[in-house]
Amino acid sequence: MTYSLRCTRCGRNYDDNGRRLRCECGGMLDLQFEPSFRPGMEADRPYDLWRYREALPVRDDVVTMGEGCTPLLPVTLDRRVLLVKQEQLFPTGSFKDRGAAVLMTRLHELGIERVVEDSSGNAGCAVAAYAAHAGIACDIYVPEATSPTKTAQIETYGATLHRIPGTREDTALEALEASVTCVYASHVYNPWFLQGTKTFAYEVAEQLGWTSPDTLVLPAGNGTLLLGAYIGFTELARAGIVSHVPRIIAVQAAACAPLAGAFASDMDEPVETCASHTAAEGIAIVTPARGSQVLAAVRASGGSFVTVSEQEIVTSLRDCCRGGWFIEPTSAAVIAGARRYARTAAPGETIVTAFTGHGLKAAGKISELIGSL
Repeated sequence: MTYSLRCTRCGRNYDDNGRRLRCECGGMLDLQFEPSFRPGMEADRPYDLWRYREALPVRDDVVTMGEGCTPLLPVTLDRRVLLVKQEQLFPTGSFKDRGAAVLMTRLHELGIERVVEDSSGNAGCAVAAYAAHAGIACDIYVPEATSPTKTAQIETYGATLHRIPGTREDTALEALEASVTCVYASHVYNPWFLQGTKTFAYEVAEQLGWTSPDTLVLPAGNGTLLLGAYIGFTELARAGIVSHVPRIIAVQAAACAPLAGAFASDMDEPVETCASHTAAEGIAIVTPARGSQVLAAVRASGGSFVTVSEQEIVTSLRDCCRGGWFIEPTSAAVIAGARRYARTAAPGETIVTAFTGHGLKAAGKISELIGSL
């Protein structure tokens, strides 16, 4: 198995020791790895994300809690049937377990003993859980306003929790400073996390009979699910397993939309924005570190951005919950975007989206938001 880290800006290659965050030029690093997976290899394997092990650059001693292979179910919204991946059913309640499982497997292989991570909640929960499962000590940095249910979850896993006053970006800076004495297990910087989230694409393709949907509607905060899905479908298309990479529709909250603004202005980097409060805390990222990659992936797929208002988010939250789907507000923002897109989609177009996080992570906030309608 061969792979290297390559700078997305200047193309320089690095060996991986688990500690390098960026290129010396400041560019983000991607993993250069060519999967050898082909359909049929997964036969008789457990239904988890490791059934595509030839597509994952790790050895067989994996850190796993049975994550992956979430159901892809038809859900009718506004009289349009969408296929919704049930990512809220992961062990810690969000799709971030995909990335955490692969990232922690790699760090365990390297013998790493302590990690630090910053998060608005879900990634911190995932990294804390998988670090605990791997026997790796863990410090999680979160914004002071993070949902108390998520912070309780993080602490229950045994991680040391640090609540940081100020913005989400202030939290990231604190984690970066702390990482000089350990390893930064970042769901944004570390490309191994994206190797986990790319399994979303492999699962969708298999569930559709090894074909691609026409369109994916996915969240765009830091873009870890979107970029993972793009990487996965690109690999599948390059191998001739599927015919094309789906069109990607990226969803942002109107209250914090630096990527949508850049896309509309034909810019390659996120625009500066003054974010206001949004119920979709998981995608409220003012300066996404891989923003240029998210923009490039959406454009390469022939996709676009949609922004959703707070009213649309709360309405989608209420409608999903009253349909039996208990999802968190950030996930409701994605569904609001999918509803918006579906209104103008072609008849018969296969649209795949996701319930990205479980409502139990924000039960008090959900009750408050729905009660306000």
